[in-house]
Amino acid sequence: MEHANDLRDWQPARLPDSRTLEGRLVCLEKLDCSRHGDGLWTAVQGPGSDPKLFDHMLWGPFPQRAEFDSWLTERAAATDPWAYAVVDQKTGVVHGSVTLPSLVPAHGRAEIGSVIFGSGMQRTPKSTETLYLLAKEAFALGNRRLEWHCGVDNVRSRRAAQRFGFRFEGIHRQRLVLKGNGIDVMFYAILDHEWPGLQRALEAWLAVENFDENERQIRTLEEIRALI
Repeated sequence: MEHANDLRDWQPARLPDSRTLEGRLVCLEKLDCSRHGDGLWTAVQGPGSDPKLFDHMLWGPFPQRAEFDSWLTERAAATDPWAYAVVDQKTGVVHGSVTLPSLVPAHGRAEIGSVIFGSGMQRTPKSTETLYLLAKEAFALGNRRLEWHCGVDNVRSRRAAQRFGFRFEGIHRQRLVLKGNGIDVMFYAILDHEWPGLQRALEAWLAVENFDENERQIRTLEEIRALI
């Protein structure tokens, strides 16, 4: 395919920087322990938090705050993965965290990973906007490929990838050992020439006019994508 393989004018992707990624509902701020630690702890371990949140993560849960702070400090200092805190635009409440890991600028490859959304954010427009902002940034940095990985038994992650528009590419058998279990990992991806259409659909779904007075969607993302 000429559009995918003719790279005479292509330049290696850039690495992310500390700019805040602004959305209508949320913004993504570079993760900072002092600014985001308390809010993120409440989102992932406080009252009403999702008890299954860390079931498919390589780390966590964190019963003790000191253990959580140690992990968060390490995560915030890393450049790969590049970690963001998800902050509500109206209230300033920290809803979760997300990263761009597996950054390979020479080949234009990045990944969305470590999606940690508090229970109040899951399955809401805020979660979709978070992934949209991250994907938009990844392709704006010049990446040719954006990946999503999840274990075959991680049903929520598989559904999220498919709904967002990632294409399934295959399974890497026995790729991980996760908390005493061998895991086969499913690979999904969006390519740069696929992103513009997905971006238009996501922006149309996230638009104010796609929600009624009770904040219920008028058209689903899949319906909108089928029309674009």
